[in-house]
Amino acid sequence: MTPEQTSDLFAALMRQEELLKQLVAAINKPKLGLHSEAGNCRIYCNRQHGGLWYTLNGEPSDVPQTALTGYLKELRFENTERRKKETCKLLITMQADRTYILECGYDTYFSKSLLTAIATLTPEQLYSPITLQPTPGTSDESVLFCRVWVGSELVMASYNEQTNWQEIWEQALAVTKAANEIAF
Repeated sequence: MTPEQTSDLFAALMRQEELLKQLVAAINKPKLGLHSEAGNCRIYCNRQHGGLWYTLNGEPSDVPQTALTGYLKELRFENTERRKKETCKLLITMQADRTYILECGYDTYFSKSLLTAIATLTPEQLYSPITLQPTPGTSDESVLFCRVWVGSELVMASYNEQTNWQEIWEQALAVTKAANEIAF
């Protein structure tokens, strides 16, 4: 390679780097003007109001979309009061076009299927967006499962009455934490 070709290649790489910086800056810019996406969006994952999941803005409102794709940022358990009773909830934070916080009971089919799937993943698999898909139970109208997709692959993970939930929870939390410490 001649010095002139090397110089041309270096100049082209510098232009490409500048374009990539501009692209990243454009992606990270907040939306300007009027929109409905300020703050977090909390989604309740249960079939209590007829749909698969819903939001609360005074009244329950079904979420018509059948999946959420984004980066899994955090899994955490929180004690809270619902219907004048102390209860434990699993909060799933997903970063997509905005921050979504999914809430479900800590011991529901939704949380168990999600945690079991996440526990089988590696931190590297969580560097890319995943898709969470609420799936209704077939024999019971109140049951809601969570399918987890990595790219176009469904994460197959099963559990039964002998499953050690403490181990599953710890592994899912550890994978999520490790992915976010390294990647971001």
